[in-house]
Amino acid sequence: MNINRLIALSKSVQFGKILTSNARHATKEVNLPHRTIRTHARNLAYAKDLFLGKVNKAECFPYPEIGNEELEEINSFVAPVEKFFTEEVDSKRIDHEAKIPPETLNGLKELGLFGIQVPEEYGGLGLSNTMYARLGEIISLDGSIAVTLAAHQAIGLKGILIAGSEEQKAKYLPKLASGEHVAAFCLTEPGSGSDAASIQTKATLSEDRKTYLLNGSKIWISNGGFADLMTVFARTEVVGEDGVKKDKITAFIVERAFGGITSGKPEDKLGIRGSNTCEVSFDNCPVPVENVIGEVGGGFKVAMNILNSGRFSMGSAGSGMIKKLIEMTAEYAGSRKQFGKNLSEFGMIQEKFAVMAQNAFVMESMAYLTAGMMDRPGVPDCSLEAAMVKVFSSEGGWICVSEALQVLGGLGYTKNYPYERYLRDCRILLIFEGTNEILRMYIALTGMQYAGKILTGKIKEMKKGNVGVAFEMLGRKLGDALGRKVDLGLTGMDGVVHPGLASNSPYTAWKCPVEKQMIVPLSANHMGWCIATEYCGSHAG
Repeated sequence: MNINRLIALSKSVQFGKILTSNARHATKEVNLPHRTIRTHARNLAYAKDLFLGKVNKAECFPYPEIGNEELEEINSFVAPVEKFFTEEVDSKRIDHEAKIPPETLNGLKELGLFGIQVPEEYGGLGLSNTMYARLGEIISLDGSIAVTLAAHQAIGLKGILIAGSEEQKAKYLPKLASGEHVAAFCLTEPGSGSDAASIQTKATLSEDRKTYLLNGSKIWISNGGFADLMTVFARTEVVGEDGVKKDKITAFIVERAFGGITSGKPEDKLGIRGSNTCEVSFDNCPVPVENVIGEVGGGFKVAMNILNSGRFSMGSAGSGMIKKLIEMTAEYAGSRKQFGKNLSEFGMIQEKFAVMAQNAFVMESMAYLTAGMMDRPGVPDCSLEAAMVKVFSSEGGWICVSEALQVLGGLGYTKNYPYERYLRDCRILLIFEGTNEILRMYIALTGMQYAGKILTGKIKEMKKGNVGVAFEMLGRKLGDALGRKVDLGLTGMDGVVHPGLASNSPYTAWKCPVEKQMIVPLSANHMGWCIATEYCGSHAG
C-alpha cells in the first residue's frame, strides 16, 4: 500500500463530494455576506419510504451541493479555524486539566464559533447545516471543545432559534452568538434519562400570573457550571379543552441572573474531560411568563425537535476524526518495521485502513446528504435520517478509533499518543443525544408508523371500491420490473455519475480474491477508490 498517498489524501481529500478542506486565506477576520443555499424543494420522505420498500433516488441524486459562492465562503472560513485548532488548541492539556483554558474559549468566540447557525441579523454567522457540518469536521478534533460548542448552539440555544418569539430572539441571540453568554440544555433528571417525558421538575404559576417558580434538579448538564442561559424543561399545570387540569411539559428560557440556581461539582468523566458537566438545581427560581418557548404545555415537542435537528452533524464530526486518525496512523505504519517489512505492507494492516476509509466515506456521505435535505426551503422533517446518521457514525467511530490504536499496539495504549484520548472521548457518542438503543427503537417505530399509515389509507380506498389505487400500485411494480428510467440529473456511461465527476469517470475492473469483480470510479479525489485500488492491486491474481 502507498502510505504516502494515504497521508496526502487524508489531509485534503474530498471523498467524492463537492466540499473541500483546502483554503486560500488564514485570517481570523472573516466578513460573511448574506448567503442563499442552492437547493431544490422536494416533499419526499427518503428514510421513511425505505419502510415501504421504496428508494427515492430523486432524494439523493444528484448529491446535494452548494453553489460556488457558498463554497468559496466556507473555504475562507475553514482556513482560520483549522489554523486555530492546529496551533492554539492543546488537547492534551485540556484533557489533563479537565478544563478548556480561557484563552482557548476566547479564541473560539473571536472566530464566531459560538454563533455558527445564529442568523446574521442577530450577530451570528448564519451558516447553513451543510456549512455547519463542514466546520464540525475540524471542531471534532478536540472532543471537549466539540461538546462545549454543541451544548451551546446545537441544543442550548436551538430552542430559541426554532420555536422562540421574535422578542426572545432579539433579546438573547446577539449575546449568545458572540459568546458573551453561554447556553445549556436542561432536560435529564436523576429519575428521567431516556424516558424524557417522566421529568419531575415543576414550574408553578405565581398568583399575579407574571412569573413561574421553578423547582427541581437536572443532571449531566453540559456547560451547566458556567452557562448564563439555559433551556429548561419543567412540568406545568395546563387546563385542557374539557376543563380538566393536566401536567404537561413546558420549555423555558432561564437566566442564571434570575437567582435560585446552583451548580454542582463538575463530573469526573472518562472522556471529553475538558467539557463542563454537572448537576443544576432550581430552588424557587423566578421565570417571567414571556420566557416560555412556544406554547405552555408544548415543551416535549420542542425538546424532541431540538434533539432531532442536531444529530446529523455527528456524521461529519466522525469523518473528520477518522481522517485525522488515518493521517497519524499511516505515518506510523509507513515507518514501523517488523519482520523486515513496513507495517503498511501487511494485508491485515491495510484492511484496517480500508475499514477506516470506508466508515469515513459513509459517515460523510450520510451527514452531507441529510444536511442538504435540511437546507431545502421550508422545514423538512429529517429526524429519521439524522437518527440513522447518529447511530451509524457513533458506532463506526468507536470501531475506527479501536482499529487505529491497534495499529500502534502498546504505544497506542499510552498517554504519549492521543489514541487513548480519542478512544475515551468517542465512547460518549453512543450514549448522549439519545442512546443508540433508544434511537434504534425510534427509527423502527417511526418508519413502521409511516408505512402503516400509508398502507392503511390505500386499503381503505380499495375497500371503497377505488380500483385505481390497486392499478397504480401494480403499475409502479411493473414499471420498476421493466426498468423504468428516471432522469436523476446524473451522467456517465451508466447514468450513475455526479456531473462534478464527469471529466474523470471511466471505469476499470479488478479481479479480487474475495469479490469476483469490483468496479470503482477512477477519481483521483476519491479515497475509497484509492483504498480499493491498493487493496485489490496487492491481492490481484
